[in-house]
Amino acid sequence: MNIHDLELVRGEIAEAETKAKREKGSVTLMAVSKLHPYEDILQAYHAGQRLFGENHVQEILEKFPSRKPEGMELHLIGHLQMNKVKKVVSAVEGIDSVDSFRLLQKIDAECAPFGKVMPVLLEFNTSGEEAKSGFPTDEELFSAISAATDLPHISIRGLMTVGPLEGGEEKTREAFRHLKALQMECRDRFPSFSFSTLSMGMSADFPIAIQEGSTMVRVGTRIFGVRNYAT
Repeated sequence: MNIHDLELVRGEIAEAETKAKREKGSVTLMAVSKLHPYEDILQAYHAGQRLFGENHVQEILEKFPSRKPEGMELHLIGHLQMNKVKKVVSAVEGIDSVDSFRLLQKIDAECAPFGKVMPVLLEFNTSGEEAKSGFPTDEELFSAISAATDLPHISIRGLMTVGPLEGGEEKTREAFRHLKALQMECRDRFPSFSFSTLSMGMSADFPIAIQEGSTMVRVGTRIFGVRNYAT
């Protein structure tokens, strides 16, 4: 990892905030450390980075110590299988990829024994691509949120999406605008949850996401370099 790359990303986020007439510091950077060693994560931490995202439960359990450095916050951002919920709830400070009410129920049940309230983001499939996770329709999303008001160990903080792989800037903006519209509607319909977080935008499209209202961007390759999937 090169600290200069982290600083470049921070600078581009600040520039995008200015262009979008957003308040300075209104966008949070999540450093996605998937397949990169813990030494790289510590290097970013010592450079002031505090929020990290990982895609796989097993990698979280193997890579991160049970006692993380002060202020380090780790979120699961990849698809979460029901049979791995128990393993991960004590290891993370947030789950940003919840895509069903059944998963919300399972997280609530596994957090109950030790009194933890889990911050979550609800993932929405704005692209309609079958390979992607996320709630497929507005109605299913609203139904899950309505039912989640009875889950005491769940705190819905907002929404998350992955932009479309194809279609260019127009399709990307369309996807991000849909999520922004959903955020506004959720705030109106479900005031018991904050919906303050809108997690959208990654290495290739985060400036567009910031223009469309993102409050959190998830950047991995631009910070840590190309991932080695062979290991």
